[in-house]
Amino acid sequence: MTSTGAAVSDDALLILFANGEQAAARDLTQRLAPRAFGVALRVLGDRAEAEDVAQEAMVRLWRMAPDWQPGTAKVSTWLYRVTLNLCLDIKRRRRGGMARLDDVPDPPDPKESAAEHLQHVARADALQSALGALPDRQREAVVLRHLEGLSNPEIAEIMDISTEAVESLTARGKRALSRALAGRRDELGYSDD
Repeated sequence: MTSTGAAVSDDALLILFANGEQAAARDLTQRLAPRAFGVALRVLGDRAEAEDVAQEAMVRLWRMAPDWQPGTAKVSTWLYRVTLNLCLDIKRRRRGGMARLDDVPDPPDPKESAAEHLQHVARADALQSALGALPDRQREAVVLRHLEGLSNPEIAEIMDISTEAVESLTARGKRALSRALAGRRDELGYSDD
């Protein structure tokens, strides 16, 4: 099998892997692992922990592949749910101490100037810090909706709550983020233009 890209569904790739097709595992990993890592990084705020979570989530996906029932859920939705559960486990173990908020920004665009890069880093740090101050469920909903681009019904399934609860969590989270960042508009290089 050659690299299939987006032409083959996640379900089909998982079934191919369960049937011994190693290239399917590679394709599905390339497609889903970065998204699992991104969610974990935004929820946990720690790159090393996020890498561990993404790796563990993918291992669990491979283990359950032989039992996968196509059509019962989306593979990506299942993976997001496992990723969030692993993040919650880590956060429970951390309780009692302050969660680390050190954010590692995306690699700089080679076309970016040094000033633009510093501004990008400041914005990413400010967002990660503001996300870290949100209650866990609000942060999870905001990350999945506004940073990962999932629909409210998908998030409801992942978080095992109603769509209305997702809407409420994301609305409250956005308001809290807006309040937290409002006084930093000039510092972060945002204007009212």
